[in-house]
Amino acid sequence: MAEQIVSPGVFTRENDQSFITQQPVQVGAAIVGPTVKGPVEIPTVVTSYSQYVNKFGTTFVSGNQTYSYLTSISAYNYFQNGGTTLLVTRVVSRSADWTPATSTNIQNSVSSVTGKPATGSFTFSNVGATSNTGPVGLKINYNNANYYFFSGSGTDAPSSNYYWYTTAGLGGLVSEINASASAYFSASFNSNTLSISASFNGTAGNSITVETGSFTDLFLDTSATQVTLEGGIDGVGNTAFALKTISEGIIMNSSGSEASDGALANGTSDNLRWEISQFNTGSGTFTLLIRRGDDITNEKVILETYANVSLDPEQDNYIAKIIGDSYQQVVTDSDGNTYVQSVGTYPNNSNYVYVSSIGSSTPNYFDNSGNARSEYTASIPVLGSGSFTGGTGNILSATNNFYENINANAQGLVAASYTTALSLLANKEEFSYKVITAPGLINEYHASPLGILVTNVQNRGDAIAVVDLTRYGATINETTTQAGGFNSSYAATYWPWVQIFNPDTGKINWVPASTLIPGVYAANDASAEPWFAPAGINRGGLSQVIRPERKLQRSDRDTLYEDNVNPIATFPATGPAVFGQKTLQKRASALDRVNVRRLLIELKSFIGQVANNLVFEQNTAATRNAFLAQVNPYLESVQQRQGVYAYKVVMDDSNNTPDVIDRNQLVGQIFIQPTRTAEFIVLDFNVLPTGAEFPA
Repeated sequence: MAEQIVSPGVFTRENDQSFITQQPVQVGAAIVGPTVKGPVEIPTVVTSYSQYVNKFGTTFVSGNQTYSYLTSISAYNYFQNGGTTLLVTRVVSRSADWTPATSTNIQNSVSSVTGKPATGSFTFSNVGATSNTGPVGLKINYNNANYYFFSGSGTDAPSSNYYWYTTAGLGGLVSEINASASAYFSASFNSNTLSISASFNGTAGNSITVETGSFTDLFLDTSATQVTLEGGIDGVGNTAFALKTISEGIIMNSSGSEASDGALANGTSDNLRWEISQFNTGSGTFTLLIRRGDDITNEKVILETYANVSLDPEQDNYIAKIIGDSYQQVVTDSDGNTYVQSVGTYPNNSNYVYVSSIGSSTPNYFDNSGNARSEYTASIPVLGSGSFTGGTGNILSATNNFYENINANAQGLVAASYTTALSLLANKEEFSYKVITAPGLINEYHASPLGILVTNVQNRGDAIAVVDLTRYGATINETTTQAGGFNSSYAATYWPWVQIFNPDTGKINWVPASTLIPGVYAANDASAEPWFAPAGINRGGLSQVIRPERKLQRSDRDTLYEDNVNPIATFPATGPAVFGQKTLQKRASALDRVNVRRLLIELKSFIGQVANNLVFEQNTAATRNAFLAQVNPYLESVQQRQGVYAYKVVMDDSNNTPDVIDRNQLVGQIFIQPTRTAEFIVLDFNVLPTGAEFPA
C-alpha cells in the first residue's frame, strides 16, 4: 500500500536495483566433418576434449594404417587453446545406411513361449481354369492393403496395386508371389490345395483375409470365396528391456565370444557393454551399468551407473525416465526443409544409450498391502552382462586420402556427404556458433559445399567461416586464384598448409590451416577480446606447428595479402604465426578485417539476445528505456576494452514515430566506430648533423 505523506517527517523507501540480468548465451566454434563414432548429422555440443573423445572417438585403422580425422585434430587444438564450447556435426559416407547398435538379450525370469504364424487353406476343383470375365486369382488383405494375384493370362496393363502373371496354373502363381508381399504371407500348392501362412508369428496374422475368384469377383467383391487366417499365437520372450546406442555405425557392435576373464572379442574403447549388477524382486528394482566395451570382469570401466531403477511406468525410478527413451533423427519435409526431430517420451540423460523398448513392464508393482505382485516379480532382469549388435555403417576407407593426400575424395567423403549437415547448421535459432570450419573441404575440389557454408553464415549474420582454398603442394598463384571466387566479409582463409604433431596417433601430419584457426581465435579471445586481431606474434602464434609447407618471403606475403589470403609466416625467433587478418571481402571497408567482423558478431549476438526479450512487450518509453539500460553499459564496456572508438544508441520518439508504432515495430539504431588495428608500422629514422635541433 502506498504511504501517504501529509505531515512533515522522514520517510524511508527501499528500491531493489540488484536484480541480475540474465546474460546472453555464450557460444564458441562449430566443426563439420567425419568422426570415428557419434550421432550422425546431429549437431552436438561438447565442452572439453575428453567429452569429445567419449562422444566422437579419436583413431581408426584404414589400410593397416592408424589415422585420426582432421575434425579430431581441430577439436584438440581448439580446447588446448582455451576454447570452451564446440558444436560438432558428424558427417558420413552415404553409400550405406547408418544405424545404432542394440543390446543383446537383457533377460528376466519370465518363461518364454514360441509364437506361431496364422494359417489357412483353399481347395480348388479346377486348377488353372478361367472364367469368362478373367483368370481365377487371389486377393489377400493385410493391414488395410490389398494384394492381387492371378494365374492365366490377361490383357489389361498392371497397375500399382495388383499384379498379372502369364504363367498358366495356380502353381505358377505361388512361385511368383511378389517380394513386397512376402513380408506378410507365403503360399504353397499341393494336390489342388493352396496353403497360405503369415510370414511372422503372432495374433496379428489372424487379421489376414484371403479371397479367391475371378477378376471381376475380386475387384467388385462379389461372389468371392473368403477365408481368414487363424491360429496365430504371440510369442512371449524373456527380454526385460532393450537399449540402443546414441552413436551409429558398426563400430558400436561389441557382440561376440567372451573370454574367461570376461573380455569381449569385439570389445573396443569405442563401443559398449551392459551389465545388471544387482536386482531385488522385493522392491522391484535393479542396477544397470554401462561399461566400456574393452574392459574385463576384474577391471571394469564403468561409464554410467543407474541404481535402483524399475520397470514400473508409474514410478519416478522407471528406467525410461531415468535413462531416457528419446533419440534424434534428421528429417526433410515435403517442402525440402531439413531439421532435427526428437522421437520418444522421456529426454535422454545418458551420454551413450537410450531405452528403445520395454519387454516386460511392471505397472503398479505393489498391491494395496505394499507387497510385490507375484505376476511381476519374474519380469525383473536377472544378473548378467552382454554386448551390443546390429549397428550398420562403416567409416573405413581403403583409399589413402587423408592429410596431404586429400583430393576430391577427402577422408573417405565427397562433397555431397556434407549437404545435410550444412542445411541443418543454417538454422540460426537452433544452433549457435561464432566461427565454423569444415577441415578437409578444399575449394579447389569442393566449391559447392564451401559456397553453401559461406552463404549460410552470411544469411545468419552471426558467424565467420574459415575456408581452405587449395590442396597441399599448390602454388601461390593457384591459391590467390581460388580466393578470387569469394567476396564476403563473413569468410576468411589462411595459407599455406602446416605440419603438426598428431596427439592421438603420435605421428607427424600435414593439415590445412583451417584445422588450427579456431584454436587461434580461442587463444585470442582467452587472452584479449574477440575484437582484437587474431594475428601477429602476440595472439597469432602457432606453437603447435612444426613448420609450414613453405616459408613465405615478404613478397609472397604481399601477393597473398593483396588477394585477401592471410599468410602463415615464419620468424627465426618466434616461429610460425598467423600474419594477416583480412576477410574475403573484395571492397575496402572496415569489414574487410577479421577483428571488425568478429566485433560486429559479438555486438549483434549480445544486443540481439537483449532485444529478444522485448518481442511482444508494450511499445512504450519504459520498454525502450529497459533496452537502453542494458545496451549502453555493454557498449561502454566494449569501448573501455578497446573494441570501439565511439558509439551511440538511439531508441526513442525520433525513430519510433506513431506510424512506426502502428506497424507494430520497435526501432533501434546502434552507431559504432570500430577500433582499427595497426597492421603497417612505419618507423622513420632521421639522421641529423651534429648540433642540429630535434623537432618539437
